[in-house]
Amino acid sequence: MSVNFEELLDKNLSTVNMKLGSLVTGIVIDILETHAIVHVGLKSEAAIPIHEFVDEKGKTDLKVGDEVQLTLEAIEDGHGNTRVSREKAVRKEVWKRIEDCLNGETIVNGLITGQVKGGMTVDIQGIKAFLPGSLAEVLPTKGLDHLEGKYEDFKVIKLDKEKSNVVLSRKAVLEQVNSKEREELLTSLEEGQRLKGVVKNLTDYGAFVDLGGVDGLLHITDISWSRINHPSESLNIGDKIEVQIIKFDKEEKKVSLGIKQLTQDPWEGIENKFPLNTSVMAKVTNLTDYGFFAEIESGVEGLVHVSEIDWTNKNIHPSKVVQLGDSLEVMILVVDEEKRRISLGVKQLTENPWQVFMHKHQEGDKIKGKIKSITDFGVFIGLEGNIDGLVHLSDVSWGGEEEAVRLLEKNQEIETIVLSIDAERERISLGIKQLKADAFNEFTLSKKKGSRVVGNVSAITDERITLDLSEGVQGYLPQKDFANSSLELTLEIGLEIEVIVANITKKDREIILSLRALEKADERDAIKDNAKKNMEIEKASKSNLGEMIKAELLDKKDE
Repeated sequence: MSVNFEELLDKNLSTVNMKLGSLVTGIVIDILETHAIVHVGLKSEAAIPIHEFVDEKGKTDLKVGDEVQLTLEAIEDGHGNTRVSREKAVRKEVWKRIEDCLNGETIVNGLITGQVKGGMTVDIQGIKAFLPGSLAEVLPTKGLDHLEGKYEDFKVIKLDKEKSNVVLSRKAVLEQVNSKEREELLTSLEEGQRLKGVVKNLTDYGAFVDLGGVDGLLHITDISWSRINHPSESLNIGDKIEVQIIKFDKEEKKVSLGIKQLTQDPWEGIENKFPLNTSVMAKVTNLTDYGFFAEIESGVEGLVHVSEIDWTNKNIHPSKVVQLGDSLEVMILVVDEEKRRISLGVKQLTENPWQVFMHKHQEGDKIKGKIKSITDFGVFIGLEGNIDGLVHLSDVSWGGEEEAVRLLEKNQEIETIVLSIDAERERISLGIKQLKADAFNEFTLSKKKGSRVVGNVSAITDERITLDLSEGVQGYLPQKDFANSSLELTLEIGLEIEVIVANITKKDREIILSLRALEKADERDAIKDNAKKNMEIEKASKSNLGEMIKAELLDKKDE
């Protein structure tokens, strides 16, 4: 062995501080399996556990002849042994180094041992320190899990030895290391350039990639042509990847990166790949309230709108039909390569019940169905194929629609007549009143304005009197008209009255009646009759006078 122990011992003996707790220099004279034998210049050697010589990275390169710093705990412990502590000496050394780091530009290495509120804990050879989350990375990050269990370099930014409070910054070290490399790299960057980098951090919106002193943002939409919900689905921190610079702002020194740009855009020539009205298999990639997205090719998604899921249930939620990851057949409805949009359909793969109905029925057909709902504007009737037909309020009855609707009930089976079928707009118009003739129309065809009619009083209000003129036909006699008439009648329900049709409003389906008009008509008729009789008398008188004159003339002739 080349080590000159005598010289080392002589040197050591001359420098030993005999004060307990003081630092002494020892010389390793032997290394056993579990202990190192160290001579500190006293009567006996000290045995120190090997684990006390392990460095901050968990390694030891201790050799015979090495000088080590120790703390003197006892010159003679009662058993003839010198007792020293390597651990305490190291602790003093570490504190000294930490103090030097605070006051200078040096760094300290430590093990990130775990996470606490606001940051992480760091072990610097037994000294516990705190790393704030904001000072862990150069760029903001959602999580710090990737740092746990790693040895890293730090700057000391705060120190309180009495309270054992040490605050570190990893960010400061990274910025210092990267500053020169960053400036050099920034001068060589250009859009379209391909580079290799290391995934430094993952966020909800993308990944930060270290290009060698410059961090670039790889947005989640530029990772893959296919949809991904989080960058972690494709990347991990520490991954070495190839990227392309898709945008470089020299003034702001911001770099936007892409991975998908390294491969061919699957949307190129998409219209030729997927002709309209053809069916393909697809995989459900996302569910929304307005539909679901399905991937028909890697990187190519289409939307199945909620209106294209079912022919009859327009408001069905996608989750009632499909789940994420499901494979299903869809039909290509619209392809827009420029806008990168594809509309897909599911219902188109089954028969259109509206078309089926149109082929089986025509206008004028009588059909039965149950009432599904009654609204302010009409009645919906359930038909075959789980479709609905609408009886508009105006087609419920020839008159008194609201009263007629009140007689209808949900789930009631009724007969209707098909008025129109529009399969393209998914509308079927039905009628109830058309099942029988329009009594009003038939009545008004035979009873024009000025006609005499007879009706029975069915209702009396302050303003008018309602008369039943025939089955399903009513007329209205104003109270003023009745009061101004010369008829001395006791107004009551069931009273039969002869009136004249004063006016007919076909739009409102109203027949206005009048007693006064009847009386005036009777007066006119009486005057006409009297005049006629007088004319006849006058005519008869003239005829008799002529005969008398004629006879007298004949008599004179005979004479």
